[in-house]
Amino acid sequence: MSPLGLGSDLAISVRGPAAHTGIVALEATHTRIPMTGVWPRVPRRDWHVGPMARTIRDLALAYSVLSGPDGVDGFATVPPEFDAGLGASPDRPVRVGWLTGSGLGPLDSEVAATVQKAAEALEGAGVQAEAVSIPALERDNPLDLFYRQHVMEVQPAFQDVTAGHEDQMAKVSKSMLASPGTSVEDYLLAEQGIERLRDACTEYFQQYDVLLLPVLPIPAHEHGLTQFTINGQTVDAAHIQTATIPFNLTGLPALSMRFGTSSDGMPIGVQLAANWHCESTILHIVSLLESLSPVRDQHPTI
Repeated sequence: MSPLGLGSDLAISVRGPAAHTGIVALEATHTRIPMTGVWPRVPRRDWHVGPMARTIRDLALAYSVLSGPDGVDGFATVPPEFDAGLGASPDRPVRVGWLTGSGLGPLDSEVAATVQKAAEALEGAGVQAEAVSIPALERDNPLDLFYRQHVMEVQPAFQDVTAGHEDQMAKVSKSMLASPGTSVEDYLLAEQGIERLRDACTEYFQQYDVLLLPVLPIPAHEHGLTQFTINGQTVDAAHIQTATIPFNLTGLPALSMRFGTSSDGMPIGVQLAANWHCESTILHIVSLLESLSPVRDQHPTI
């Protein structure tokens, strides 16, 4: 094990593993951290890079080193000192909306309860917290938009690199290559759906500073499953990304941290998202939430 990690996040790939293992991970605002060295070099509108760590303090330190232009990645242009968030010492109460429905699909009851407990803990510490809904998540399924837009864009790169090695492909790569092509009309409709999500998030963050919601729809689970049964409803394993993909499509920053434990002893994470370039807001709130967490001392041993 190592004290810090760095990963790319196209849909869930730093936040999901963090939720499964009880650590913390940040998917920073799109382009906030350079994507130099990230493969494949295809349209990168949904690709994010972010650190993984045992504690919020370590995560914030890693982010401070990684963020900002590197002179190579043409997407990374925002100076590291720029931040649109509230900072470490907000001069007003922080407003948090928490979400366990509104287009997220079936959700394990222990996960939903953990999100609500996190909201209640913040409220007890003086944060303004209330249940919210985001109707745009019900109108436009983010997972569907993702497959209609980005999967088509990466298929050529995946085909090139896997040619002659099909038997060695990971399940997710096979799934992407097997997805039907998207017509130009459907592609443009997906683009419009993503724009509606961005508009909805813009409207939401006029009223709230942070959105609190699940990372995964279930607690940490067995490896290699192809489907899950949640509250009596069977869903494809791709459903695991339903609560994380919206922030890839919109480019918003989002962080995963553990806040609970399932009845069979597995980690349960919560996710916190903020407006574009408001990483300081997220880091302020999660530092507070970490201090209130019933599992704050259960870090992996190095």
